[in-house]
Amino acid sequence: MNVHFIAIGGSAMHNLAIALSRKGAVVTGSDDEIFEPSRTRLEKQGILPDSIGWFPEKITSDLDAVILGMHAREDNPELLKAKELNIPIYSYPEYLYEQSKNKYRIVIGGSHGKTTITSMLLHVVNALGLNVDYMVGAQLEGYDCMVKLTDEAKFMILEGDEYLSSPIDRRPKFHLYKPNTALISGIAWDHINVFPTWENYVEQFRIFCDVIEPGGILIYNMEDPTLKELGEEFEAKLDTIAYQTPSYRTTDSGTVMSFDGKEYELNIFGAHNLQNLVGAMHLAESMYISNHDFLTAIKTFKGAGKRLQKVVDCNSFTMYKDFAHSPSKLKATTSAVKEQYPTRNVVACMELHTFSSLRKEFLPLYDGAMNAADEALVYFSPAVVAHKKLEPLTIEQVQAAFGGKVKVVNETSEVLEFIKANNWDNSVLLMMSSGNFDGIDYERLGEELLLSLSK
Repeated sequence: MNVHFIAIGGSAMHNLAIALSRKGAVVTGSDDEIFEPSRTRLEKQGILPDSIGWFPEKITSDLDAVILGMHAREDNPELLKAKELNIPIYSYPEYLYEQSKNKYRIVIGGSHGKTTITSMLLHVVNALGLNVDYMVGAQLEGYDCMVKLTDEAKFMILEGDEYLSSPIDRRPKFHLYKPNTALISGIAWDHINVFPTWENYVEQFRIFCDVIEPGGILIYNMEDPTLKELGEEFEAKLDTIAYQTPSYRTTDSGTVMSFDGKEYELNIFGAHNLQNLVGAMHLAESMYISNHDFLTAIKTFKGAGKRLQKVVDCNSFTMYKDFAHSPSKLKATTSAVKEQYPTRNVVACMELHTFSSLRKEFLPLYDGAMNAADEALVYFSPAVVAHKKLEPLTIEQVQAAFGGKVKVVNETSEVLEFIKANNWDNSVLLMMSSGNFDGIDYERLGEELLLSLSK
């Protein structure tokens, strides 16, 4: 099998390229920019392109498939050559389906919680020694590649992203997987540059439900009102399973969850995480994993990559970094931390960094998202707003959108000044961003704050 990747350096694309190479395919690729860690990973696998750029001469009739990344343009010279030679062209999700169409496909969708639920399921699968194929959208600890493809595995676990498939295929990725079992964790308007209205966004999830294989299973979070309506809409067509937050209590080390008359000690905390866990448990049922085996194996799960990762943890001070950036994620993460540390001063810092979050019309959705924190700060960079070619934002606009006691700044130095001015005894610092506040080294900051406590 000879496969060529157009835009091989992408965070998703390079993982698929490595997985196919490991499966035995002859993999080539091109890109006009390849950053770390993609570069080192491709080089280690022996499939890093020799030169940066697009080379139509790489596209020959010997190719069995061309996989087109979202980073490429419609007029890409390699794409035009592939069309000219009638070589089969696939988007990333289309090719994943091709590799798994004879397997039992489990797809995890939703505006939030996808990576965590996928991670939980994989943690249990690995603990039980089961062989499965998978694709995860984020880098998880303990994995050197987030795609695994084999001929032997009967199950394929797929994180179902609703973003677009490729420059020439404007369908959301999760519409292409045709799951046997699907889960939707929640619906909260996102990607407003692609889905301009709430109704349009919700419709993507309706289409996702509609492409579940006939007689398949739909697992959904009944605590989300929109999703509850959607789940009930498909009751006649699918085997539907509604789930909700289980009974639990917090402990110093995490959580004790009650289920089926038994108690299970967990390392994770927060209602949203417990909700995700129950969803993952129902997915495991479709793989013939019992609830008890799942809950026993999940005890050692400590969280997904970039989701509530501890940077510092001592007796009186804890610091977390988290990927939260959308309103729903921000609210869930901040509330979880305050619930876990009710007697501590919780300080939450958040960066508006994504395209949606920096849109003026999207900002009102953040109203009250950080109310659970004792102190809250929001940072945005005017330079990033300009780079994304968006309408300029003012500190006053952001402050009005978030409401409450939120402090808003637009200089990284002001973020650091705010943090370093605090007394961190009996406190928690929560840094939330899909970026790094334009240059903050979290580990170094944590060390500095620890040092200030010892003085």
